[in-house]
Amino acid sequence: MELPYQTQYVIKPRRRPFRLRLRDRIRRTYQYDTAYWRLAIAGPWGAGIFAFMLAAMGMPTGFGVAFDILVFLFLGTLAHFILCHIAAFLLALLGVPGPRLYYGSLLFNIAAVYLIFYQEDQSVLISSIVTGILTVAGIVGGFIFAVLASRQVRFRTKFTISSVLVLMLLTAALWPEQAQHDMEVSADSDVVIEELTAADPSVAGSYEVHHFTYGSGKDYWQPEFGEQSDYTTESVDASAYIKKWNRLRTKYWGFNEKSLPVNGRVWMPEGSGSFPLVLIVHGNHLMEDYSDDGYAYLGNLLASRGYIAVSVDENFLNYSVWTGIPDNDMKVRAWMLLKHLQQIGAFAGDAESPFYQKVNFDKIAMIGHSRGGQAVAMASDYQRWFDSDPGLEGLEQYQIQAVAAIAPTDKKVDGNLAELENINYLTLQGARDGDVSDFDGERQYVRTSFTSSSGDEEYYFKAALYIGDANHSQFNTGWGRHDVSYPKGILLNRQGLLTPAEQRQIAKVYISAFLEAALHGKEQYTPLFVDSRQALDWLPETSYFNRFESSSMTAWTRFDEDANRITLPEGGTAEGEEVIWREEEAKNRRNTGKGTKGIMLERRESSEEVSTYTLDWEQGAPQPAGGIGILSFAMADRSYELDKPAKSSAEDIPPEPMEIEIELETMDGIAVSLPLSQFMALQPLPETRFTLHPWLDLHLSDGKYKQPTESVFQTFQLNLDTFSEADSRFNPEAGIGRLSFHLYNGMGRVMIADIGVYE
Repeated sequence: MELPYQTQYVIKPRRRPFRLRLRDRIRRTYQYDTAYWRLAIAGPWGAGIFAFMLAAMGMPTGFGVAFDILVFLFLGTLAHFILCHIAAFLLALLGVPGPRLYYGSLLFNIAAVYLIFYQEDQSVLISSIVTGILTVAGIVGGFIFAVLASRQVRFRTKFTISSVLVLMLLTAALWPEQAQHDMEVSADSDVVIEELTAADPSVAGSYEVHHFTYGSGKDYWQPEFGEQSDYTTESVDASAYIKKWNRLRTKYWGFNEKSLPVNGRVWMPEGSGSFPLVLIVHGNHLMEDYSDDGYAYLGNLLASRGYIAVSVDENFLNYSVWTGIPDNDMKVRAWMLLKHLQQIGAFAGDAESPFYQKVNFDKIAMIGHSRGGQAVAMASDYQRWFDSDPGLEGLEQYQIQAVAAIAPTDKKVDGNLAELENINYLTLQGARDGDVSDFDGERQYVRTSFTSSSGDEEYYFKAALYIGDANHSQFNTGWGRHDVSYPKGILLNRQGLLTPAEQRQIAKVYISAFLEAALHGKEQYTPLFVDSRQALDWLPETSYFNRFESSSMTAWTRFDEDANRITLPEGGTAEGEEVIWREEEAKNRRNTGKGTKGIMLERRESSEEVSTYTLDWEQGAPQPAGGIGILSFAMADRSYELDKPAKSSAEDIPPEPMEIEIELETMDGIAVSLPLSQFMALQPLPETRFTLHPWLDLHLSDGKYKQPTESVFQTFQLNLDTFSEADSRFNPEAGIGRLSFHLYNGMGRVMIADIGVYE
């Protein structure tokens, strides 16, 4: 009998309410975060905190580096703790499996590092790459830490891992930097170099030095200008120039643009008599990281050699992460220098002041670094900006005779640039300057000129020094080795840099020698500004490029006279044979002009043909009243712009470099040709890798570092006695009718400027 059909029912389990499921997920938020994963959090935390430490050093508060780092560490750790727990909670709600607290820590690290680097450089790609590197490092570091801290791992394994880590860290810490600098300067054995008949200018002089300060008496941050100030000064009102002054800046300093302090550090020679006055001013470093005490090494040296040196405080005009920078700061930097001159002038008239009857206001020099290097030039040409300022009357009594600019900026202010006339000028620049990466000091060099007054012809000179392995910051003892503030500063390459002591030794030698020549009249130091090989015993090994001109030079051509490459001043003509030649403006790294033109000579192929560029005067080239003794010209090696030919595959020998000969022909037809290397070799320009990787050079800071070098001139001075020794018939007194540059052997490109002669 067939049983009737029975319906079977499947009872499905009742779905739990969403509220209960969320509660369970929340309860199990940390269920996968075992002891191992909690220990591994130390890695991402460390990577994020490292970025916070860099941010702390790049965003000073004024309370000191230790305070800033501790505050940022605390805030970073607190944020890490809170946000990684919030992230773990959200991941649990989403049902994401795995160690959620660890994931939260990782997400915090990624966000923190990215934001810290992005706000510094505004580059998504670079910020992402740095974030990726630090994140991977954090993950690996966390795993290693978890293994070492775990009780389940054998001691032998821990010891092995620890030993390898210690060895790696010691290797990284003790690994020697590049033993030699990129290029070394040395005396060519075939060239006789006369030694200077002067003592080392970087050695302390015979004067005892008295150090003191003057200031507002109200400075909270630097007591030496506040309650510890030796002499009190009145504040000055810059509101005519500054229209934007942040309120937080007022709270920090305790004053605004209407009451800027006149603060200075003074190094004064002990003894009677009047001494030249030297003002030194810093550039635009971070406001809270005070800069004015970074030139004590110069102040002490100069005072011991008979100068009154004053380091001027302008920190309140500098940039701050918290308050920005006052508008028109560049103009006010120069204005403040003039107010310091007035203040010292007032001190000098006070019998109770140490300046009383001590200052020679007919011999004043100004030294500036970075923006300060531009400010000293502007202060020396003050009529261009401040001629109508009623508060600057009487400045004519202060005679500025010398200006030295260390890695200066050169930007238009109110549409104008400083032009120096009958003022001695010196500029120094490092080829590895990661801040002011262009040699802008050469622009001011070009705008420095000399005129002769009838019956009263004084001697002036201008000089430029380009230093192969020097950077921006090390000229100031307080700015460290990085030219760019943190965190971006860690991406700059420091391999092979001069040491801080070496770089400041160069500054001491050249600035002291400059002032000895310009203010003390010791012309025996001037050869140093033409050829650094004259002072190898005083200078560290690196490459040096000197450019020099004095008021006694009789110019043949500067190539700035007109747009016609064939015509020369005084009826001369130019021509080229087997050479590409054209007049063009010298360019810096960013492809902007240096304010002067030169003649470009290019030899593209190696051949037996000689490439020649000739300057010809039918009536004879201009000459000084006392006759011609020295031929002078500036030359820059521009071969780096050419496509480099491949090396020989057989012997891997580099192509032969181009050689240069200089030929002079007198008006009576006697010609003598000598190799340029007999006087001085043409140095190839140093090519700088600014960052840790070539790719960063191309992309960091909008490609600021993509060009490894720029057009930098070296002055060559050829004694015509050497030509006479080569051929006794060669007599410069007959006058020079022709000058030729012969290029032969290899390929190459050079630029020549400022051709002239001296007696």
